[in-house]
Amino acid sequence: MMALLQRLWPVHRSLMGPGIRETLRMLGDEMAGFSLGSAATGQLVLDWIVPDEWRLDSAYIETPDGRRICDVADNMLHVVGYSTAIDAELTLEDLQPRLHSLPDQPDAIPYVTSYYERTWGFCLSERQRQMLEPGRYRVHIAATHTAGRLDYGQCVLPGDTQEEILFSTYCCHPAMANNELSGPVLAVALARWLSGLARRRHTYRFVFGPEMIGAAAVLAEHRRHLQSHVVAAFNLTCVGDERTWSFLPSRRGDSYADRMARHVLGHAVGRFDAYGWHDRGSDESMYCAPGIDIPMVSIMRSKYGTYPEYHTSLDTPGRVVTARGLAQSLALHQTLVASLEADCMPQALVLGEPQLGRRGLYPPLSRKGSSAPVRDRLDLISHADGRTRLLDIAERCNRPIWAFLPDLEVLAAAGVLAT
Repeated sequence: MMALLQRLWPVHRSLMGPGIRETLRMLGDEMAGFSLGSAATGQLVLDWIVPDEWRLDSAYIETPDGRRICDVADNMLHVVGYSTAIDAELTLEDLQPRLHSLPDQPDAIPYVTSYYERTWGFCLSERQRQMLEPGRYRVHIAATHTAGRLDYGQCVLPGDTQEEILFSTYCCHPAMANNELSGPVLAVALARWLSGLARRRHTYRFVFGPEMIGAAAVLAEHRRHLQSHVVAAFNLTCVGDERTWSFLPSRRGDSYADRMARHVLGHAVGRFDAYGWHDRGSDESMYCAPGIDIPMVSIMRSKYGTYPEYHTSLDTPGRVVTARGLAQSLALHQTLVASLEADCMPQALVLGEPQLGRRGLYPPLSRKGSSAPVRDRLDLISHADGRTRLLDIAERCNRPIWAFLPDLEVLAAAGVLAT
């Protein structure tokens, strides 16, 4: 995953244009079954109007003594995203309103965009800004806005049923590791792992595109299908650091995705930071919106907006995202998927509590504590009414869902339960 992240890192991504198309091409090369979709400039996708594409060739400021600063060749965050073209001289006094910095993070370059209102500007560290001297500065931005298309990609892995698990992630931010690239590289790794499974009960859909408006474009085209087929949806973002675990619920808060995500987090990692719906800020806002009502949750490491490097030049590979952090997130999401695959409604096939001893499924000697080794087996049988999910049985017993899987298999083979 880290190797793919490093390959994607130099690509100058934005909402639309050659950068996101190159990113989608690179992601698609990693997966089977990848396809592209698009929406044209001016097209209404739900309530959003698709803007022009933006192409940036160069951008920098030339100081009074001839030095280049804020050069996107050094860092892509130096220019305000979607800036209009300009080549002019300004006094420092006139330039200052076009500059963006973070006084409380003097060494960080902020990430600033203006997708839907034409303007221009530069971003720099507060320390660099304080060193600017009076005089005339040349500002240069070679950029074009042209009618084009918004691109997104999908990877669909068919299963035994048409019930879908949706994973959505975004790839429109330049030069940010955790808030941008950790989600797509985790999605690729998860899709590749899933494609290697001998059998999948669910169909899995992975969506890659620009944040928010990309989700709107996907829903404008596929809403009816997704509403009738998706049983759980997850937003993959900020999954690359090692600092903490975080959970953001759906608008409903009690959907199947909410309950399964909380269950897996609670039993697999124990402590995690639980946020509320009012803390949202990504694609879940679009999928969970009234009238769409596809409950989407997020299992993250450090939630977007909560860690100091967020939306700055400090969100880099190594400093924030680590190979270990990505690997832990992959392992947890594999556990999530395995739990979704295993969940069922066990049905007892015998009347009354079955005689497990004659089937070799109960200790032959009855003495104090003899039932302890088969407690999960007995609890599973007692709740197997054909109407109760394995997830709910696990919650009632305060056990992880995966603890019941060996007994589920044994009891099904013995004809005691059906799954």
